[in-house]
Amino acid sequence: MKIQSVIAAIVLGGVFAAPAFAQTAAPAAPAAGTNSQQSKMKTCNTQAADKKGDDRKAFMKQCLSAAGAPAPKMTQQDRMKACNAQAADKKGDDRKAFMKTCLSTKS
Repeated sequence: MKIQSVIAAIVLGGVFAAPAFAQTAAPAAPAAGTNSQQSKMKTCNTQAADKKGDDRKAFMKQCLSAAGAPAPKMTQQDRMKACNAQAADKKGDDRKAFMKTCLSTKS
């Protein structure tokens, strides 16, 4: 009888204590590319690939400054989404012509 009481106490204690030890969801890590400094660094490094020494240092300093960082180019997928949103009210040949010009612009 005593062993059953001890086991019951342990089980009930575990049931009541479980919420205190439950894991909470960890905050989501920022998605790749959301950190503006990392995206600036990646873009500037790509643009400075052909530069060396002091020229590279000067370029990187200017590029990484707040005013010097160029806006990242839209990917083809982002461009497609934007053009589709703009062409929502168009149909047929009008839509086809609009999509052709919209997707061919470099931005």
